[in-house]
Amino acid sequence: MDINIIIFSVVGLALGAGLMVVMNKINQGKKEEELRTKSDSIIKDANKRANDIKKSAKYDAKAIVNEMKDELQKEYDKKKKGISDLERGLTKKEFNLDQKIEEKDKELAKLKSKEEEVAKVKEDVERAKETYSIKQDEIVAKLTQVASMTQEQAKEILLAQIEEKTKVEAAKLIKRIEEEAQEDAEKKAKRVLSIAMQRFAGECVAEQTISSVELPNDEIKGRLIGREGRNIRAFEQICGVDLIIDDTPGMVTISSFNVVRKEIARMTIERLIADGRIHPAKIEEFHDKCRVEFDSTLKELGEKAQMEIGVHGMHPEVLKMVGALNWRTSYTQNQYQHALEAAFLCGAMAAELGLNVKQARRAGLLHDVGKAIDASAEASHAVIGADFLKKYGEAPDVIHAVRAHHEDVESESILAHLVNIADALSGARPGARKFLKESYVSRVTDIEKIANSFEGVLRSYAISAGREIRVIVENDKVDDASTVLLSKDIARKIEEEMSYPGSIKVSVLRETRAIGIAR
Repeated sequence: MDINIIIFSVVGLALGAGLMVVMNKINQGKKEEELRTKSDSIIKDANKRANDIKKSAKYDAKAIVNEMKDELQKEYDKKKKGISDLERGLTKKEFNLDQKIEEKDKELAKLKSKEEEVAKVKEDVERAKETYSIKQDEIVAKLTQVASMTQEQAKEILLAQIEEKTKVEAAKLIKRIEEEAQEDAEKKAKRVLSIAMQRFAGECVAEQTISSVELPNDEIKGRLIGREGRNIRAFEQICGVDLIIDDTPGMVTISSFNVVRKEIARMTIERLIADGRIHPAKIEEFHDKCRVEFDSTLKELGEKAQMEIGVHGMHPEVLKMVGALNWRTSYTQNQYQHALEAAFLCGAMAAELGLNVKQARRAGLLHDVGKAIDASAEASHAVIGADFLKKYGEAPDVIHAVRAHHEDVESESILAHLVNIADALSGARPGARKFLKESYVSRVTDIEKIANSFEGVLRSYAISAGREIRVIVENDKVDDASTVLLSKDIARKIEEEMSYPGSIKVSVLRETRAIGIAR
């Protein structure tokens, strides 16, 4: 009994142990299966996340590449445009140079022709001298023989006759030379003026072509210059002006012949300094804003002028140009105020003559609008202004009055004459332009005194603000041929004894009066 219990116990323990081993293996298998399933899921999730990351990275890379490509394309387009502008500028300069060379060749040809003419005239003069010498000897001999005069007496009479005849011939020769020179006068005058303006430009233009802006500190100065001058180059390119930073401590100087561009650039710098963030994008942003604001200011000034003179219907671009005259001066006279004065004067004269007052005021206001147009236009401001007004639909009478107010074309209407008169009155009124009254009176008095010092002068009058003097001579003392020589002598003496701007025209007047009395 005890043995059987022991055997059963042993068998039971063995079976239990085997069963436990089997159960452990079964449980271990399940765990391995679960672990395998879990690992597969993790790997699958990891692969999915890796694919997502790949796709996202690919999209981000494409976006970055496209953005860089756009930036490079913009930079390329900008450089390409700059190169195109340079090419156009070089082509234009080349064309201008060719034209100048052609003009010089023509001038050389004319000079050569003139030299040949002078040589021919010299030969004629030499021959004439020989002829005169022979005739002189013959006349002296005859006078001595016939009149029983000494050689010295005959010589005096002959010289007096020759001198009188030579004066007349000299006057005729001077007149002929003046008529021949008239053809080339305009071209030569422009050349002389261009040389004079080039020599004197530095002193004259400084006040009108530069503006200064104060810099708060050196840090702002450094930001304005930018790394390796990037910001200053961008500013000059965007605003179309030159910046001078190192000349005056604590100041930046803006230089430009276009005063509108200069004013917009000044506003842009002030905005940049106030903001503190200075880089090419900000420069462009503030420049665009300032340009819009300035255009609005110009239009407001134009509308104000239009309302003051009581007209309407002007094109917005025309109003902007009228407003731009506020930044133009002539002999320190503000051209915006000058335009208003000319408009009121023109209207007042039109009212007296029974003409259209509003049209006269309109023409007076617009007569100098060409001065506000960009200096690159090649013509006088009267012609430029007339073409501009024609483009924007102004009346033909107004356009003609503007074109003719400086005699670029002949005045064909009363309105054109009124605009010319109003322009002269506004510029010539006391205080309008920067002239001293004392020096003006002194100059006019001196001119008249010089003219009156010549024999045969009855009286003289300085007119056109001292730019012309009219000399009236005595009819019985000065003949027609002598008036030419007298005008030259007076002009020469004025040049030697006086200092004055521009030129003075000397006009000598002689008239014949015949008086009959019926009794």
